[in-house]
Amino acid sequence: EITEEGVTFENPFREDGKEGKKDVFADGDDGDNGIATTTTTTTTSRKRPSSNESTDASKSQRMLLRPEDSIYHQNNIGSDIIMALDDVVSSVSDDNTRFRIATYRTLRWLDRCFSAHRRPHDQNLFPIVQGGLDTSPGGLRDVCLAGFRLRDDLAPGYAIGGLAGGESKDQFWRVVDHCCRALPDAKPRYLMGVGYPLDLVVCTALGVDMYDCVYPTRTARFGVALVDGEAPGTLRLKGHDCADDYRAIAEGCECMACGGGYTRARLHAMLKNDSPLAVSLVTHHNLAYMMSLNRKMRDAIKEDAYPDFARRFVRDQYRGKE
Repeated sequence: EITEEGVTFENPFREDGKEGKKDVFADGDDGDNGIATTTTTTTTSRKRPSSNESTDASKSQRMLLRPEDSIYHQNNIGSDIIMALDDVVSSVSDDNTRFRIATYRTLRWLDRCFSAHRRPHDQNLFPIVQGGLDTSPGGLRDVCLAGFRLRDDLAPGYAIGGLAGGESKDQFWRVVDHCCRALPDAKPRYLMGVGYPLDLVVCTALGVDMYDCVYPTRTARFGVALVDGEAPGTLRLKGHDCADDYRAIAEGCECMACGGGYTRARLHAMLKNDSPLAVSLVTHHNLAYMMSLNRKMRDAIKEDAYPDFARRFVRDQYRGKE
């Protein structure tokens, strides 16, 4: 549940399975633990409960994460880049009113995040562009981007959010292109939740600098290795074709699997027997593949040859197709 105050969610540590009332005590107002909670009993005071009361209540509470709480915890974690709390709507939703509310709320929450940021000199707080798929002139993406320009002196970099949620590739790439054209060239652009190799190559051409995604490791858990070549650029090691294939996953790869002498056939047998080692080996291969791809992309940029690199990569993925 998302309201102006923040995001409310079920306490993952609760044990009774009961739903609590929404009477809030503002735990975290004095910077103690930075989380607001809703209890199962009526609370008329804003006073923080005792430690015993808090422990008992934690088993049956809903929890409220406010922009201030999000920044508080990220300040404590100490990462180089931290993110503003934003209001995210599924990109395939058809609720235009909800998109509009989320876009303007993201801007208001951004101000609260900037105000709560205690370490601006050693942690970089990135705003996240929202606005759904609306790239029309003066549309919601433009509204969000215009709001960010007014706060540009506070933002060391920017993130593009609200994508990779089921929209078409054409819609996805149009939004990325629209945002990159509007964001400053001198600050990093981070595309959230995107990690397919094809998307990395295309979106880098559009102007994106940074990415994050679970795809390489998640797909490895299903016995799928990333390889060069025809789309989707994957090798299903559990498939029958790999049972008697004594080649490495990829020639020239120096990962723990390929460099360690594990053939496709051996990995096939290990995966069929639910070997944790096989999953680790495929995971290492996929991460090595992504690192290699990023090195090639970076080298192409340095050599001022990225357009040719991108065309060649896409051509290899879709060879023989118009």
